[in-house]
Amino acid sequence: MEKTIFNITKMDCPSEEQLIRMKLQDFDTVKGLEFDIANRKLDVYHNGNPEPIFLALGTLNLNTTLVSTEKSNFVVETDTSNKQRKLLWIVLIINFLFFGLEMLFGIFSGSMGLIADSLDMLADSAVYALALIAVGGTITLKNNIARFAGYFQVLLAIIGFVEVIRRFMGIEAMPDFKTMIVVSVLALIANVFCLYLLQKNKSKEAHMQASMIFTSNDVIINSGVIVAGLLVNWLNSSYPDLIIGAIVFVIVARGAYRILKLAK
Repeated sequence: MEKTIFNITKMDCPSEEQLIRMKLQDFDTVKGLEFDIANRKLDVYHNGNPEPIFLALGTLNLNTTLVSTEKSNFVVETDTSNKQRKLLWIVLIINFLFFGLEMLFGIFSGSMGLIADSLDMLADSAVYALALIAVGGTITLKNNIARFAGYFQVLLAIIGFVEVIRRFMGIEAMPDFKTMIVVSVLALIANVFCLYLLQKNKSKEAHMQASMIFTSNDVIINSGVIVAGLLVNWLNSSYPDLIIGAIVFVIVARGAYRILKLAK
């Protein structure tokens, strides 16, 4: 058994972890993965040459470098699948519910920030759904699902950008800053709850190791929408809402690009 250490500088949350797992799940030579997301490090336990693994990771465009390869006495563990599936289902359901909630209130309040944040929740849901559906499925099924999810997110991001541009150029009613703040606070609480669930997980599959970073992007986005809501009220302008919406659409488009790369 060999242990190859990879440095992956753009691996900053479990979404990337799930993409990597899906990318490597069909490698018969790979016997185990240990993620250290805080330090952007991945240990791969495998048989044979690490070069095919390195090339596969390179296709995800996460800036992967091979650090070292050494002999290992790694023992394959077979426990964790059911616990991880249960955990993924819980986090998936929470993310998807808040996608619907933020989308509904985003439309109701006229806030592009809430709408964009809802699509970020949808992007997270898609990654976890892909990870769950891919378990036990064929390569073709996995790729088709990933491709559909990726193109769907691209479409949503494009529609969002067009709407942001239209609102920048036109005269729009002010978004309801109170709704923006209240719904974003609820989404923030939901992300903290997801963090709590992941911290309770004692598996060596690195969800606990990654838990502090798991909600970092979502917490930043939620906080951004809250700040945008305050600025909308303070400045009496819709521009803060449009700016945070545009930023989040960039994040959604970036996630869609990674999923499409995985489907190739």
